[in-house]
Amino acid sequence: MIADPAGPFGRRPAAALGAFAAVSVTHLAAQLVGADGVANVSQWFLMPLLAGFLALATAAPRPRLVRLTLAALGLSWLGDAAPDLADGDTAFLVMIGFFLLAQLAYIAAFWPYRAASVLRRPAVFGYVAVIVALVAACAPGAGPLLVPALVYGICLGAMAALSTALGRVAAVGGALFLLSDSMIALGAFADWYHPPAEGFAVMLTYVAGQALLVFGVLAAARSTAAGPLTATTSSGR
Repeated sequence: MIADPAGPFGRRPAAALGAFAAVSVTHLAAQLVGADGVANVSQWFLMPLLAGFLALATAAPRPRLVRLTLAALGLSWLGDAAPDLADGDTAFLVMIGFFLLAQLAYIAAFWPYRAASVLRRPAVFGYVAVIVALVAACAPGAGPLLVPALVYGICLGAMAALSTALGRVAAVGGALFLLSDSMIALGAFADWYHPPAEGFAVMLTYVAGQALLVFGVLAAARSTAAGPLTATTSSGR
């Protein structure tokens, strides 16, 4: 796996990261106390601030990994804004569409590192089992959305599995993103799923997952810039 080197970010990236942290705390607090207006507005700024941090922490010309991650964050932001772009079921479908594109962008970003991921190890069956269980739990209530849900679930699991190639930080980020979207799917399709503070749990795992993915990408980009690529790519690239 790629090492996760730590180092100073610099003043401007640190400022962007601090703003992201402040908005994240504000948003999560609003979720807890039911301040829907504050939660809605603060959510608009989460992914742009995180993308700003990544952009400021990397120098042009940015590697493919960083560019595609920035695209994934932008598409995630559009998914976050979907409830304000449409109403009801349409908003949900628009949200899923943007997040599907975000997952595909992450998959494309991580794909060159796939030989260092769990895809070639028995641990991959853990990710497969999670997606199978999730689809099985959602299937009775998904109706005509079962096929789109299956496609999204496969892409989500693939993203999480591929993120393991970038180190432990990114692997945890991918797993948290998988958990967050799993809770959304269960909330939408499983009548029995009614956990306390559901919105808070979804957003906590989402924000933490995206942030850890970005830290993993930044570590990989720095590692690559410092020397030869340490992740082994397959001969089929």
